[in-house]
Amino acid sequence: MSRQTQQSTTPMPAQVADWEEAPCAEEQGYRAGAYNLLASLLRAVPEQGVLEQVTQLAAISEQEDELALAMHMLGLAAQGSSTQHLDDEFHALFIGLGRGELVPYGSWYLTGFLMEKPLAVLRDDLARLGYACQDDSHEPEDHAAALCEVMAMLIGEGRPLATQQHFFEAHLASWLERFFTDLSEAKHAVFYRAVGRFGKAFIELEQQYLAMKV
Repeated sequence: MSRQTQQSTTPMPAQVADWEEAPCAEEQGYRAGAYNLLASLLRAVPEQGVLEQVTQLAAISEQEDELALAMHMLGLAAQGSSTQHLDDEFHALFIGLGRGELVPYGSWYLTGFLMEKPLAVLRDDLARLGYACQDDSHEPEDHAAALCEVMAMLIGEGRPLATQQHFFEAHLASWLERFFTDLSEAKHAVFYRAVGRFGKAFIELEQQYLAMKV
């Protein structure tokens, strides 16, 4: 996903548990970093450099709250993972022979089918925001990774929180927490169980954050 020629980046999230006390710019950096991290882990098999960055999350104190614990556990899971094992796991979960264990698309979760009305509504909203798919993208825009990328861009560009909340409620809140719950319980998931737990905890906090701030 891009805004004209803009490419998204993948900064690592800092201690997200301190949002309410953090300065506004730092607070938004935490949010964008978490979204970008989730996007990078869901978009493709994590490269070694990404995996090494994720291991740093193990240093976060797990004492704070569920999100901090989930980040800590994600870091530990990364420490015990290899790119080869992650390649096998990613393919079993999201690709498979014809279909993986999970289908990470909004239309699928909301209607049971791909390329349905939720995707058309999403495309209209993306066009109004000035976003378009990158030329090399082969995934529909309602892929979980693409939606996380859009939220990261909305935050990074300083879009109003009301705009962020509208997009979140319209296109993420109705299904993404359920997807992360399924991921945390998937039979083929090992490392991705921790990704699912982190994603679920983050989406829960994000929903509370937007409701409180708008």
